[in-house]
Amino acid sequence: MVGDVRDRSAVERAVEQVDAVVHLAAIVGDPACARDPEAARAINERASLQLIRSADTAGVSRFVFASTCSNYGRMADTSVLASEEHELRPLSLYAETKVAVERELLEHRASTMAATVLRFATLFGVAPRMRFDLTVNEFTLWLWSGRELEVFGEQFWRPYIHVRDAGRAVRTVLDAPTERVAGQVFNAGRSGENYRKLDLVEAIQAQMPGRGEVRYVRREEDPRDYKVSFEKIREVLGFQTEMTVPDGIAEIITSLEAGELPDAFDTRYRNTP
Repeated sequence: MVGDVRDRSAVERAVEQVDAVVHLAAIVGDPACARDPEAARAINERASLQLIRSADTAGVSRFVFASTCSNYGRMADTSVLASEEHELRPLSLYAETKVAVERELLEHRASTMAATVLRFATLFGVAPRMRFDLTVNEFTLWLWSGRELEVFGEQFWRPYIHVRDAGRAVRTVLDAPTERVAGQVFNAGRSGENYRKLDLVEAIQAQMPGRGEVRYVRREEDPRDYKVSFEKIREVLGFQTEMTVPDGIAEIITSLEAGELPDAFDTRYRNTP
């Protein structure tokens, strides 16, 4: 079915006779949400809450919600990794909508639907719907092309996960016994894959020495700074990522060299022009 998650009748048809819902529909990322805040609220929050109600009414047994580690915002102390119980400090509209839906989903006590929240690390890697506005992908493209890369907030931390590992995390939840995942939140990623932007630049330059230039600048737009623990998903569900950031960098370079990503600077590869 092709439909709009804001269309209640379309959603109700979509969840009929369905065992599990994996909810990915959203305006994704801070810049895209800032571009049209009303659409972001309508899609990410109000439509998501309606989808939860429709799925529950239809008798869906499992509901997996794609959330984000961006919910942790700016940590006071990044020497301690944020677990799933860490304080949520959303600093953007995108994160605010995700937190609001998480709370409603997990507090929906009367429901028999087994709900699970996956807080994904920042995605990277080659994908059928390729994005070059994601940090690892963007940095690799700019340096590969020999352009000057402007980097701000180079000391701020983020965790990263390959898009295929993100898909594997969803499948792991769906395959797990209900009692292990019902009402649970899992950070999705690997504890060793927390990087500063400075670290990403160094990892890319290690694979492409002498390509492009980097200029570090001071800007205030993105104050997020968080390091995340992914031990719970490993210990409870046995999930571990297979791809590291250096693996993803190599994959992107190979695809670019092979001409598999033509017109890589085209706006179709970005969530915002």
